[in-house]
Amino acid sequence: MGNQVSDFVLERVRQWGVRRIYGYPGDGINGLLGAFGRAGGDPEFIQSRHEEMAAFMACGHAKFTGEVGVCVATSGPGAIHLLNGLYDAKLDHQPVVAIVGQQKRSALGARYQQEVKLELLFSDVSEYCQVVMDAAQARHVIDRAFKTALTRRGVATVIIPQDVQEEAAVPSPPRVHGAVFSGVGWSRPRMLPDKEELQKAAEVLNAGRKVAMLIGQGAADAVEEVVATAELLGAGVAEALLGRAVLPDDLPFVTGPIGLLGSKPSDRMMQECDTLLMVGSSFPYAEWLPEEGQARGVQIDSDGTMIGVRYPMEANLVGDAKESLIALIPLLERKADRSWREGIEKDVKEWHSVMAKRAEQHFGGAINPQAVLSALSERLPDRAVLTADSGSGTNWWARHITMHDDTLASLSGTLATMGPGVPYAIAARFAYPDRPVIAVVGDGAFQMNGMNEMITVKRYLDRLTSDAPLVFCVLNNRDLNQVTWEQRALGGDPRFEESQAIPDFPYARYAELAGLTGVYCDKPDGVGGAWEQALSSRLPVVLEFKVDPGIAPIPPHATWEQMKNTARSLVHDPERADVTRRGLAQKATEFAEKVAEKLPGDKGEK
Repeated sequence: MGNQVSDFVLERVRQWGVRRIYGYPGDGINGLLGAFGRAGGDPEFIQSRHEEMAAFMACGHAKFTGEVGVCVATSGPGAIHLLNGLYDAKLDHQPVVAIVGQQKRSALGARYQQEVKLELLFSDVSEYCQVVMDAAQARHVIDRAFKTALTRRGVATVIIPQDVQEEAAVPSPPRVHGAVFSGVGWSRPRMLPDKEELQKAAEVLNAGRKVAMLIGQGAADAVEEVVATAELLGAGVAEALLGRAVLPDDLPFVTGPIGLLGSKPSDRMMQECDTLLMVGSSFPYAEWLPEEGQARGVQIDSDGTMIGVRYPMEANLVGDAKESLIALIPLLERKADRSWREGIEKDVKEWHSVMAKRAEQHFGGAINPQAVLSALSERLPDRAVLTADSGSGTNWWARHITMHDDTLASLSGTLATMGPGVPYAIAARFAYPDRPVIAVVGDGAFQMNGMNEMITVKRYLDRLTSDAPLVFCVLNNRDLNQVTWEQRALGGDPRFEESQAIPDFPYARYAELAGLTGVYCDKPDGVGGAWEQALSSRLPVVLEFKVDPGIAPIPPHATWEQMKNTARSLVHDPERADVTRRGLAQKATEFAEKVAEKLPGDKGEK
């Protein structure tokens, strides 16, 4: 290592356990780039195609490893480009440290080229934002950035002017008044709720006859405790999108996702419960929770500012999910009446059957996108890491993939931005070279930025190639499909061709041009084989399915306003006939399942 501030910063970051930093170069970080060259690959610089992608990769690293993700960008425009990915980390509570360059101190205030007030720019996205104005600052600023990102589960930004980067390092400042001596190190605290509040929570839960649980990513470390609690209370467990992989789907009381892209069992459970237990989730949509006054509430969350914000709670347990449930479980009484649980399990079984039937419906020879995810679910490798983007494909990803107990899965939950599916997957493969990694993205998101990152995959092909597959599944429907359906259901407007249509493009052939494997499928009977080909490839794969854009992401229940808007929009929609026919056929699967349940005999007689 050299002896500049930049060298010291990278060494300090390495002491914090960071081995990989995602970024894009620029002269505002020339000092840091020189230090990377002298660091011998520890930490290594991973070059993305765009700073936003670097921030997404840092966020993805944090999500899948629990470690701090780190990204770096130059001054001015490079720093600005980081923001969307950093907001993704902020809103999903992931520890990320961003290191950005700035113009030389002597130029600040002169409206110099690429001079941006970075402290103001990063003030909202950051839990900690500090400019290193003196070499002696670097030590405690880096240390506080990491401690803050870990403690507050958010973004910390370190701004280093060019001239400071190249100054002589001061590993230990002189022992004078005003000097600060910080150290590397942090440990996660145990957060236990108040004992009286625990007793109150137990009283509420023990009194309930129809208990519904809703879990999020905050429950990820409390799997055994969540299952034990659900068994005692005879409860069903719904999962917010960020908590989709917390519990395996082979547990018969797991009702799956909740909300607009949720399941019918989750929706019915929330509509009929008399008690709600939320664990580690800030799920925001009130229309998918019990009606106010319908259910008594208990919430467990480590963030006291979010307790009782989504639903009025009688017992507010501020603490870690695992520690809180360990303290709560001995106070709970096992429900003798299991009829509520039995009804939930019956609903779950019926819903899985409905999903299978919907996936089998193809219209006009086009591939139903639900069949793509259903086929993946049947072939999902052990220890898979799954990522998704934002769009109509997220509905099928949430509903049709059966998560295993060793599956990792994430997406942009709270920001719900387009673009992170591919960079999340790249970061996951760097972190876990021996695990299968599968990204599911729409063609809109892939055109927006995913295609560019195939060049990143090409650059690091030797690192990303493995016996475990790396698959980028592209749902090609030539439409910005989620917004199209929102135009119809929320705005009451027909599909607007000028904003919604996107160019058709040969994504699989593009992958081959980049030296990757391309697999293309446009026939319903070829879906399974296409997945098997992709999952058996050692090279990274772009797996392109040409899918039907007319399959509506039907919510578990629709409001009268949504139904009225959709009907009004279809009067003038050029695709009204196809959309109506597909929607009726999809919805009919629920009715058919109900009828089949009432008929005598085995499945062959129904």
